[in-house]
Amino acid sequence: MKNLLIINASPRGERSTSRNLTNLFGTKWIESNPDYTIQHREVGQEAIPHVSELWIAGAFKPAELRTEEEVNALKISDQLIAELKAADVIVLGTPMYNWSIPSALKAYLDQVIRANETIAISNADPKNPYTGLLKNKKVYLLLTRGNAGYEKGEFYAHMNFQTDYLKTVFNIMGITDIQEVALNGSAFDQELFEQSKKDVHFNIAEMAANTERKS
Repeated sequence: MKNLLIINASPRGERSTSRNLTNLFGTKWIESNPDYTIQHREVGQEAIPHVSELWIAGAFKPAELRTEEEVNALKISDQLIAELKAADVIVLGTPMYNWSIPSALKAYLDQVIRANETIAISNADPKNPYTGLLKNKKVYLLLTRGNAGYEKGEFYAHMNFQTDYLKTVFNIMGITDIQEVALNGSAFDQELFEQSKKDVHFNIAEMAANTERKS
């Protein structure tokens, strides 16, 4: 069976709008793709450790040369990377925090963006040193924001450090098939938020229903 990995980055539970989107996506996906299993990775409500000096020392040396302490420092990273490698489709639900992403999600990404595991690094071309090692995968970004106006050409586009950053890190890891939806206005404009929610729910249902035919 194929594998859908759902990553939740919100610290909220039932009140989380991004978590509600990932739940909807998972439900709609299984309706259209019953040959998939779903695996969940909790980032927002479980502590993902920050990269440490031991982590760095172990990550940049051959596995057979790592000390026991370095091996232990990389265990969570190994687990998270194994999940990404096993996934055919990755769904990431995250709110915008202070115009970027939650710190817990940044800690997660620091754990999985790793030389010789998800990226290869070469000194031959300083302008293009990275080769992604994750292939034949799709990513869906389900984004939520308290306000609107963050899309290209809109009045807050210059403050959106959420969308392009996430696309960039997945691209660097080798995943270029990325789609996104954004639910806007939850904190400032209830009417806009309700309309945005209708649009996003419709788009999620469409994406879940049509993806396999586009593969």
